[in-house]
Order: sequence, then C-alpha cells, then structure tokens
Amino acid sequence: MSQQNEEESGDAKFDFASMEEETLMYWKKINAFCKSVELSQGKPEYTFYDGPPFATGLPHYGHILAGTIKDTVTRYAHQTGHHVSRRFGWDCHGLPVEYEIDKKLGLTSRDEVLEMGIDTYNGHCRSIVQRYTSEWESVVTRLGRWIDFKNDYRTMDTSFMESVWWVFKQMYDKGLVYKGFKVMPYSTACTTPLSNFEAGQNYKDTKDPAVVVSFPMIDDNDQASLVAWTTTPWTLPSNLALCVNPELEYRKVRHLKTGRVYVLATARLEQIFIELRSKKKKTDPATVYETIGKPFLGITLVGIKYEPLFDFFVKTHKKMAYKVVADKYVTSDAGTGVVHQAPAFGEDDFRVCLSHGIVSKDDVPCPIDDNGRFVAPVLHPDLLGKHVKDADPSIIAILKSRNRLIVNEQLEHSYPFCWRSDTPLIYKAVPSIFVNVESLKDKLLANNDKTYWVPANVKEKRFHNWLAEAKDWAISRNRFWGTPIPLFESKDAKIVKAIGSVADLLALKPTRNGKAVTEITDLHREFVDDLVLTTEDGIELRRVDEVFDCWFESGSMPYAQIHFPFENDLDESKFLAERFPADFIAEGIDQTRGWFYTLTVIATALYDRPAFKNLIVNGTVLAEDGNKMSKRLKNYPDPSLVIHSHGADALRLYLINSPVVRGVSARFSQDGVKGVLREVMLPWYNAFRFFAQQASRWEKATNKTFKRNETLARSADNVTDLWIFAALDDLTAFVHQEMNAYRLYTVVPRYVFIYCLHSFMP
Repeated sequence: MSQQNEEESGDAKFDFASMEEETLMYWKKINAFCKSVELSQGKPEYTFYDGPPFATGLPHYGHILAGTIKDTVTRYAHQTGHHVSRRFGWDCHGLPVEYEIDKKLGLTSRDEVLEMGIDTYNGHCRSIVQRYTSEWESVVTRLGRWIDFKNDYRTMDTSFMESVWWVFKQMYDKGLVYKGFKVMPYSTACTTPLSNFEAGQNYKDTKDPAVVVSFPMIDDNDQASLVAWTTTPWTLPSNLALCVNPELEYRKVRHLKTGRVYVLATARLEQIFIELRSKKKKTDPATVYETIGKPFLGITLVGIKYEPLFDFFVKTHKKMAYKVVADKYVTSDAGTGVVHQAPAFGEDDFRVCLSHGIVSKDDVPCPIDDNGRFVAPVLHPDLLGKHVKDADPSIIAILKSRNRLIVNEQLEHSYPFCWRSDTPLIYKAVPSIFVNVESLKDKLLANNDKTYWVPANVKEKRFHNWLAEAKDWAISRNRFWGTPIPLFESKDAKIVKAIGSVADLLALKPTRNGKAVTEITDLHREFVDDLVLTTEDGIELRRVDEVFDCWFESGSMPYAQIHFPFENDLDESKFLAERFPADFIAEGIDQTRGWFYTLTVIATALYDRPAFKNLIVNGTVLAEDGNKMSKRLKNYPDPSLVIHSHGADALRLYLINSPVVRGVSARFSQDGVKGVLREVMLPWYNAFRFFAQQASRWEKATNKTFKRNETLARSADNVTDLWIFAALDDLTAFVHQEMNAYRLYTVVPRYVFIYCLHSFMP
C-alpha cells in the first residue's frame, strides 16, 4: 500500500502515487501525448535525439534522471510553441548481448560459435535483445515521461543498419577509412578488442607480479646485464628490444654481494637493490654496490645487442631485434629506466619497434590466440595452450632456473577489467579498420566550440581535452551480433569495394552458392557473409569478417533513426535544414568518451558540423553509501518501489534539483525523496486545497460559479495582490530565462522560494 502522509491538514489524506496513476489512465484514454504532437504539426521544429539504451537490463536511477531531464526540456519546448518528435530508441547489438548468450550457452571461444553456426548464435542474440522492453516502457510511462514507443527505432532493424552502411560509405569515399594494426584493450573472455572508453569503465585494485629481469649484453667487458622491470611477465616471451630514454642518466654498477654487474638508470637503483628502499633503516649505498666507470646518457646504449630471454622469435627476427633503442616515453618514475619491448602487447612498444624497423605494420609477432592462450612458436611445454595471465608463475620459474630473475615481488595497482566478463584485460595488437580521426582534430575542436553545454566546464575541459588528444578510431569488432562492415575484397585485398546500401549491393549482382541473389531483407552476418561479388575480370570479392563497434551505430543514429537518406522525403538540404543538428540532447557524463564523442566525430566527418546545439550533462547517481549502484550488492532501493511509495513527481523533483544535474556525482537518498514530498509537494497540495475550500464556500455563499478572471485580478489595487503578481511575473520571466539556458537546477529552488514567501507572509 502506498505511503499515507501524516503531515496533511484536515481529516482527508492524499496519495500522490494513486493520483498519478489516475492521471496516467486519463492521458492514455485521450491519447494525450500523440494528440499534443499532432496539434503542434506545422509549428517550428525542435529536434531532439534520444540516446539508445541497451534493452538487456532494467532501467536504473541514471536512466530515470536522464529521462527526467529530457522530458522536462522537450515538454517546455512543446509548451513554448514547437513541434517536438520524441522517439525512443534501443541499442540492440554488441558485447552486452553476446556476453549474455555466451554465459547462457557456456561458450568460451570463437571457434565454438563458428561450429554452432553464426545463424544459430545470432538467433539466440535476437531472442533476448528486447527482453525487458515492456518493463522499460512501463517504468518510463509510470514516470510521466512523454515519448513514442510505438514508432521506436532499433539498431538491429534493416533500415537502421542500411543507414549505418551509408554513413560508412561516405567516410570511406572521403578517404577517412583505412586498415591497420593497433594495440588495443582486449578481452580474452569475450574474444574482442574494446574501445578506450569501454576499457575505462571497470578499473580495479589488483595484485600482479612485478619482476626485474636481466638481459646480458653481448661482448661487454664487464659481462654486464641490462635490467628491465615489468608487471606483465607473460609478455617476456615476445620481447624483441629494450628501450631507454636518450637523455636520462644511466650507470653500470656491481652488486657487492653477488658480483653481478647491471646497467640501469641512476635514479632507479633501489628497484634492484631492495635494501636501499627502507626509510627507517638507512643503508650506505657504498656497502651495496659500486659504480663502474662514469655515469652516461641513455643515448650511449643505443644499438647494443643482448642475449634473448627466449628463442621463440630468434629465427625470424634476430637480424633486426634484440638490441637497445631509445625513446623519450621511458621515464625514471618507476621501473629501472630500461623498458622491455613486446610490440604486440603495448602501444608504445609497437610504436617504438615500428619506428626502429624491428617490426613492420604487417608483421607483428603475437604468439597468443583470440582466447589469450599461448600458441606456436611458444612451444615450451609449461606455456603452450596456457592463458597468459595463468602463465606468469611458469614464466617466472623458467627465468629463475636460467638465472635471469633479479627481483620477484607483488604490486598492488589499479588495472582495467572487462566491463562485461569482469576479467583482466590485456593489451594486444589486432588488425582493425580505422577512421582517421586525427586528421579531423582541428574540425572537431572547432565544431565543439559551436555547441552549448550545461555545465560548460565539461565541454571546455573534459571534452575539449579528449578531442585534442583524439586517436584514430578502431571501428571494427571481431564479433557476430552487429552490423557487418560493408567492405568486400579480393583474396589478396588488392581490390576493395565499399557498399553503401542494399541497392548498391544488389546492383553488383551478388551470388550465393553460385545462384543469383535478387532480394536482401536482413543485413546481419548470416545473410551477407556468404555473398560473392565478381569483378569484370572474374575476381571474387567477399565481405571482410568484422562487424561495427556498436558505438559507430549509436553515433549514426541521427541519420539511421529516420532511414536517411533512403526515405521520409528528405533530401540532404532539407535534412540539414530541418533535422540536423539536434536542438537538444542529454546523457550522463560518461558519454563524453562515448555517445557525445561518436556523434561529434561522425557529424564532423560527414558534414563538418556539430551533431547537436545544446547539451545537458548529468553526473553519476551513486548509492547512499557513496559506492556505485550494484544489483549484486543491492545497495539502492528498487525504483519501482520508490515510485509506488512516494510518487513519480517526488522522485523527478528530487533528481532534477540534485547536484547531478550540474554534472557532478551525488548519492541517492530515499529520505531525500520523502523530504520533497513532505516539504514541497504536501505544502503545495495543502495550499491548493485551502484555495479550493475557499472557492467552494464563496460559490455557496454567492450561488455563483467561480471562474478564473485574470483581468479582474490584475485590476486589484491591494498591496499584497500587487506584490503577488509582481513576484509571479518575475518568476515567469526567470523560468523562461533559465529554461532557455538549460539550467534546470536553478528553477526548482526558485519555485520553492516563491511558494515559501507566499505561504508564510503575515
């Protein structure tokens, strides 16, 4: 039963939640939302883009907050004389769906999916992708939000996917798409690379081995060894070089206890001489080591050859590898000032080895499979077939047996975990299809300057800095449930054809199993992977294996939600004049590296315009204990129960008046919702109830019907009445001013302030 409020005056008790449900039933009966949109036809268009949520989970307070902001702004736009289309959207593709299916079916490798068949696998994905849509519609509707669910858009619809193909083709034709290797965050559990945005979502404090390993220098008079520190011993079998900073000071030192000679940065001697680290018991360095010769700069070491740790790549890379190179990314902040280079497993490693000719863009040694298990040429019986993170102890044992292990410790540090599987990520070189974002950097920054954000500092600092440091975007994913990348190429990849629509594809006369294909109604992998295009020279072209990063799809929604440019009677000039950019969007602050970014990149690439004019960024709604809300920990109240107890208006008012609307994090408190009910809504109700009672008494006394007469009211010369009207006019002007500036957080306090003045005047 809903909460009955003790604070009410009189005998009657008022149940806000029940009254809201009656209102919703009335809205449904008269089809209020659709009727309001219909009546506003022909008025100036106010364009709103709704970012698509995944339908594989239930709505939480973050969704409720964003939905409240969107509903508040779009209702105001409608009320101020605009036509506002509001369509709900669903993000249907990508890792969240696939991971659910992998868990359900017990799949652990890509090969198992291929053995099952992509058609069967994608059928399972399709079956769960809108599992909670009815719950979403129920919660969103119960919140009083007006948005169109009947004409929603879904990223898995053929119409949406075809527009995504069109977007890609435009970028391809502009020369913004290329193939290459890139070291990326990689989930071995989900067998896919992740974007930097995805990789940043789930950092955890974890313990990893921290080892210092020796690399004996060839033909050194003192039989010295370079020493390197790493927290990823599993990368050592792939070592191809050592990197030093050319401007750092290094020295050669002899350990007095063992007689062994090491070369490392002067500032990092305590990394190998552990006794020098103690702050309580100071040790004289002269009793630990002696310096051989004079200190020298790192540039002196460049070109020196060393003995490989393992021989797995000696046959293929000995001529150009196993030497010292220099780069200024090496620092003296940690480690030894000597960094071991495994080009397949580090962004800097790859860049440095590529620039020094140790590897090429097409030849990056990577001895692990998609599941993160060692494969040939790593044929050591203790390593072959073992997951890299499980192989650390074996590698450390091998190094110890070969007298190459100098220090073996544990380090607790913050490390990225897969946001879906909750397993440690690795960094891995993967062949990818890229958008050349770096070439657009100046345009991205200029277009960002044309937008208006609340709060402004997110635009001017966080988002600006992200754009200024933007890297090329890897838009391909080695997965199954997604929009296939429409590139068809010959076996040697010398002939490549980009497809921008179903009509384009059919015009090239595709065949399947030797038979002509004249109709295509679905663009998922199981329907296009086996299509063959044949050139005039008889060369067969087949589609590349990858699908789009789902962020490419969501960034394409301004075009794909209306199947642009294929229908809706919109040519490009009309689309740009009436539908693009959006007048308004709103999402959480995490989307600065997600949806806001992909919208901006694609809009800039296509039209050199921003994708939106105005943006409200909300902060993160935390649990009352200050931690992230967690279904597993159950550290927050069920939103449906809160609405049922206190009403949607109290929850909306609480959220819209909280610090999160200013882009900062805030703790959710059910007591705060109760406070809004007690301190704002009940006094409002009681004031109205008092007015209604007086109006009723007046009607009985005069035998007349009370009717609002603003002209008569405005003609009053009573000082109190004049003050009330002045305050009302001031409030009205203030609300318009602040709503037009998208500062929602200033409006509610003013409403409450005015009410308090009116309620408690003597």
